[in-house]
Amino acid sequence: MAIQADKILVIDLEATCWGEDGSYQQQNSEIIEIGLCILNVDSGEIEANEGILVKPVHSDISDFCTQLTSITPEMIEQEGRSLEEAIVLLREKYHSLNYSWASYGAYDKNMLLEQCKRFNVEYPMSSSHINVKTLLSRKLNLEKGLGMQKALKRLNIPLEGTHHRGVDDAKNIAKILKLILKK
Repeated sequence: MAIQADKILVIDLEATCWGEDGSYQQQNSEIIEIGLCILNVDSGEIEANEGILVKPVHSDISDFCTQLTSITPEMIEQEGRSLEEAIVLLREKYHSLNYSWASYGAYDKNMLLEQCKRFNVEYPMSSSHINVKTLLSRKLNLEKGLGMQKALKRLNIPLEGTHHRGVDDAKNIAKILKLILKK
């Protein structure tokens, strides 16, 4: 299947993280949100911004994780779905196999690959991945990549929403990518 070039699916994952005492959870980290939006390459419009909450199986949402992401255990209990259901949504509603997709850095790609393998779920993304952090570093001739928040400041793009909330970070990443593609 040929990749459609008119849109790019932008993804940002959030995952379970450290406990209250700062130590890493005994269990492995798991995806708790798939933030996404679609960047229309021609118009530059950001479409279909959504956060898909995912119920972790082997780990908990710590107080630290809630402070960082604003995602609470109650939100996950009420609105969360299984990883498999979230993946089906990506494929069916957003046609994730039909488009190039982007993330800020390699974490999201590696985490999604690992989680799909770990939970025996079919990987939902095309093989055409854009690492926005690397692309920005090349555009700005930087030796070391900038974090997303610093990149937004450098590009004079206001941070929209809550940093470390996938639904908001996906939109912010799309704004960075839009600016890169314009230049």
